[in-house]
Amino acid sequence: MNRNTVVAKFGGTSLADASQIKKACAIINADPARKYVVMSAPGKRYSEDIKITDMLYKAHAQAKAGEDFSDTLHGIADRYAKIIDGLGITFDLDAEIQEIAERLKAGTAADYPASRGEYINSKIIAAYLGRPFVDAAEGIFFTEAGTLDEARTFSVLGEKLKAYDSAVIPGFYGTGADGQIKTFSRGGSDVTGSIVARSVNADLYENWTDVSGMLCADPRIVKNPRVIEHITYTELRELSYMGASVLHEDAVFPVRQAGIPINIRNTNRSDDAGTLIAASLPEGVTRKTVTGIAGRKGFCSVRVEKSMMNGETGFGAKLLQVFAQKGIPFEHCPTGIDTISVIVNGSAFESRREEILREIKNVLAPDFITIEKGLSAIAVVGAGMVNVKGVAAKIFTALAEAGINIRMIDQGSDELNIIIGVDDADYVSAVNALYKAMMLE
Repeated sequence: MNRNTVVAKFGGTSLADASQIKKACAIINADPARKYVVMSAPGKRYSEDIKITDMLYKAHAQAKAGEDFSDTLHGIADRYAKIIDGLGITFDLDAEIQEIAERLKAGTAADYPASRGEYINSKIIAAYLGRPFVDAAEGIFFTEAGTLDEARTFSVLGEKLKAYDSAVIPGFYGTGADGQIKTFSRGGSDVTGSIVARSVNADLYENWTDVSGMLCADPRIVKNPRVIEHITYTELRELSYMGASVLHEDAVFPVRQAGIPINIRNTNRSDDAGTLIAASLPEGVTRKTVTGIAGRKGFCSVRVEKSMMNGETGFGAKLLQVFAQKGIPFEHCPTGIDTISVIVNGSAFESRREEILREIKNVLAPDFITIEKGLSAIAVVGAGMVNVKGVAAKIFTALAEAGINIRMIDQGSDELNIIIGVDDADYVSAVNALYKAMMLE
């Protein structure tokens, strides 16, 4: 792979203290292609620790409530002071903390203080590396609707970074349509890294975190699942949708559009290859039929039955429109000749249950409506499944041998995934059974 320009983003755990920052900087300096680096705010140093961003949100909440936030700011300043001392650099921290205090007193929105974790950390790391600091607020822009202004961002940020052979850019925020600081959702530094990679037309986007790549199953459920060495963007999207990801889901789109691969790496095990995410597998790479298994609990099935339903034009569209009007997105929609089921988030459905059922009866006049709660959806994902016979049979056999009843089956038209519905009580057993059958083949 050509590596003339690499964008490297480091997560909060990789930058939690001075020793971790030194590891990250050693990684940066080890490869001259790592020209542009994106930094998160310091994360937790140990399990009971508090993230800097959470402390900043707390200070804002205290200020908004008219409470004294000085102790919280002191804690933030102390944390950064230890980092500065550990790195052995000179940095005017007092001015940065004073600016935050004045903004909080003036009633600033939460986005401003929340963004200062990345802002200050990036300025400190830039000083340690001896690289220019480029403020994300000067190159990343949001529309009035709150979405990324892609055209303006890629153009302005790309031109700005052309002026630097290397730079440190803070993650997580940009400038809103009103000219004020606006943040992405939590974990948004991943998105910043992707935006920077797209803006400079990088050859690779490295996302450095605390795991050696993406795992093919949840390690809280499956003991020691293997690392996925290569995965396509489409496979990642399917698995991420079901909650299996170490990457913010919005981080994929900017680089995917430009064909820039992503490499998820471990700051504490920098020799590990990690997971490479690309549009297609590298030439000569072979792997298992199934790439990964992921799932979520807490779904609900709304099963609507009506004789001769298949002859009633627009029946399915009208049913889904009922859910849409109530603000409930559907997850899956298995159908039969006279039945159609809508799989939705259980808690969301319960919040508007009576309204939805009443509207279904009024609009569609069904024979029966059956509600099934406590369902889990498990996705078995793999681009290679389309070319292999017997995958579904193997899945069903594995679950049958484990004594698990299948409540739903759904497969995408591209045959990239098979979705299995089981009772919440069977979720853990089902994931383990599928991992044993499909990933240890």
